[in-house]
Amino acid sequence: MQSWEWLDEARAEEIARVVREELARRRISRQALADMAKISISTLEKALSGRRAFTLATVIRLEEALGKPLRSKAPSPSATPTYAPDELGAYARSVVRWMEGRYVTLRPLFDGRDGLYSYLTTIDWDGDASCLVFHESKRLDPDFAQQGWVSMPHLSGHIYLVTAESGQYRLAVLGRPTIAGSLYGILTTLLVGHGSQLVPAASPIALIRADRDPAPAYGRIEPGHPAYERYKAEVAVVTARDFARFPGCGDGR
Repeated sequence: MQSWEWLDEARAEEIARVVREELARRRISRQALADMAKISISTLEKALSGRRAFTLATVIRLEEALGKPLRSKAPSPSATPTYAPDELGAYARSVVRWMEGRYVTLRPLFDGRDGLYSYLTTIDWDGDASCLVFHESKRLDPDFAQQGWVSMPHLSGHIYLVTAESGQYRLAVLGRPTIAGSLYGILTTLLVGHGSQLVPAASPIALIRADRDPAPAYGRIEPGHPAYERYKAEVAVVTARDFARFPGCGDGR
């Protein structure tokens, strides 16, 4: 095969999969990889999206840039994809497996009282959707339990829990995990206001590994509750350690 010849579709798709996994694992951008491989970003984007097959010359340059072989036998047609769609960050399951599990989720109460609301968020890999998904449970208001997809784009380095229903979105933006596997960030959602009016709202949010919580508690956690001080300290981490900011709302940074 000459270096300019196109690879067959099956081999090109397998190489694209491996490259996407490497981008996610190493947290480097496509532009950075294109620069290292001395190819145009357009060539790389088209090859990774399947709009144009790889040439052998392009593959060789990518192998040199990544320092690993990319050519192997074509995957079985029945093989289950192990990386997320590009719009969710094209992350590989092997790279995000650490995130699967159950999290005690904490945020302030939205009724103006001093206290916290606690519920359970479970994150799993969905083989049919080929991405991480989440769903909420142990809520006092189960009709409002959320579920959706997990996006992890390498450009921002943040984790997004996205609910989309009938054009409406609810979003949690989380920073990189702590050594304990906890996730901290900001929640944006809609609250019921006057009458049937929906009002945008935002708050700090903390997700704590359920297996690291000695006595998980769910529901309204108000002053005097055994878990109140412990959970209040977890929510305070959001701003204390600069996982999120609320300019104009008491955060002077």
